[in-house]
Amino acid sequence: MADIILGSCCMLVLVCFQVLFADVHRGHYIAAVYEHRVILNPNPTAITSRRSALQLMNRNLDIYEEQVIAAVKQGAQIIVFPEDGIQGFNFTRTSIYPYLDFIPYPDSVTWNPCKEEYLFNDTEVLHRLSCMALKNQVFLVVNLGTKQPCNHSDRHCPPDGRYHFNTNVVFSDSGTLIARYRKQNLYFERAFDTPPEVDYTVFNTPFAGKFGVFTCFDILFYEPTVKLIKKYNLKQAVYPTAWMNQLPLLSAVEFQQAFAVAFNINLLAANIHRPDLGMTGSGIYTPSESFIYYNMENDKGKLIVAQIPITSGHETNNNMQTSFSNSPMDHQICRKEDQEAHCEKAEKGAQEAPPIFHGEMMYDNFTFTPIMEAEGEIQVCSNTLCCSLSYQRLFVSKELYALGVFDGLHTVHGTYYVQACALVKCGTLDYTSCGQEVTKATERIDFQLQGNFSTAFVFPLLLKSGITLDFADYLGWEKNHYVMQKKGASSGLITAGLYGRWYEKD
Repeated sequence: MADIILGSCCMLVLVCFQVLFADVHRGHYIAAVYEHRVILNPNPTAITSRRSALQLMNRNLDIYEEQVIAAVKQGAQIIVFPEDGIQGFNFTRTSIYPYLDFIPYPDSVTWNPCKEEYLFNDTEVLHRLSCMALKNQVFLVVNLGTKQPCNHSDRHCPPDGRYHFNTNVVFSDSGTLIARYRKQNLYFERAFDTPPEVDYTVFNTPFAGKFGVFTCFDILFYEPTVKLIKKYNLKQAVYPTAWMNQLPLLSAVEFQQAFAVAFNINLLAANIHRPDLGMTGSGIYTPSESFIYYNMENDKGKLIVAQIPITSGHETNNNMQTSFSNSPMDHQICRKEDQEAHCEKAEKGAQEAPPIFHGEMMYDNFTFTPIMEAEGEIQVCSNTLCCSLSYQRLFVSKELYALGVFDGLHTVHGTYYVQACALVKCGTLDYTSCGQEVTKATERIDFQLQGNFSTAFVFPLLLKSGITLDFADYLGWEKNHYVMQKKGASSGLITAGLYGRWYEKD
């Protein structure tokens, strides 16, 4: 009897696996990302040996190997690990050198480090990663530090005769190195060099077609990220990151989802897990569904595995328009007085408007106007951008909300031009608290938010209480305005925003 039951169970498992396998091949694949609590060097500026560096990196690689095995047991065909997850961060140029692997350009040589371990020197990390991919028959995306010798005939060559790159590598399920991407937009990374030319990196898979590759801070810039997606008409991307959360507009999961929605792609994003440094927030994102992890309370890493649909490369993108004319809001009058912009509904004529005030948000000088009624319409402007909000508060709490606008060059922790409309919950009932980091809210608000953006690249942000995500009911362009609508939210609103990047003005 036991043998019959065991045989039936085995048959059931086999049938379930076959059904799952068939479903994956009917337009889906299984992806994994791992948010890794990196084991750090307690003194990263100290000079050490290659042997000591490998000892530290192997401790992190031990965890990687455990997670690869766990992901494959759940059917994962590709797994992504975070930026800086093997060696850590905060090195000097000198102290990071023992942690760097040499890597050839994948297009110049077909190389399987697991099978050809001694083809190049200083490739111990690449060898171990290649063997993980081969042994588990999974596509593997990992970030590490790499080095490349150069000579002074190269005008970009550093004085010490070598490049240091923040590098993503991709191994096929046979362990072959198939792609390399060197990070273009470094974020105060004095140990690394900017590549002498921009990498536009893609790789092919048998289960989902082409994937693009970029890293962390790259997500905010045209080069290489936007150009890569447009050039190859990409619908899948892998994204290692070491992102420090900044509310209310640039929390990791908040912007990762906004990016996937805006470009109509699947995004596999793996972040470092160091709550003590403000780092958490990873996910597997499609244009209509997100599987995320965000936890500032515990110190453990997290594996996310999800089955997601393959997005066709032939679909048009409804959210990102390639061109449109710039014109003022046709139903508003906007004027500048004493460096302060005001907008009024033209048909309503003169009426008492809510107060306008200024406050710092995301290190930028936003212009705000508060929500003062149970329902209504308000507008606020800055430079050429006017934002308008129609809202209905489902119940009126003692929480303060304000509509903010910024149209200018952001210059703190990077320089880039932003146009933003954002409805945010303020920290207290004081206007000076609007723009502060808030993680909890109780008030549910139905709204329509829109702005007359001068850029086609607008990222829709919708963040709820507890740093959870929501999707808008409607997104799109109407009469040269980008519009977001949402009704019937299930929990309190932290941020509803339209974050525009005007790349040409960087």
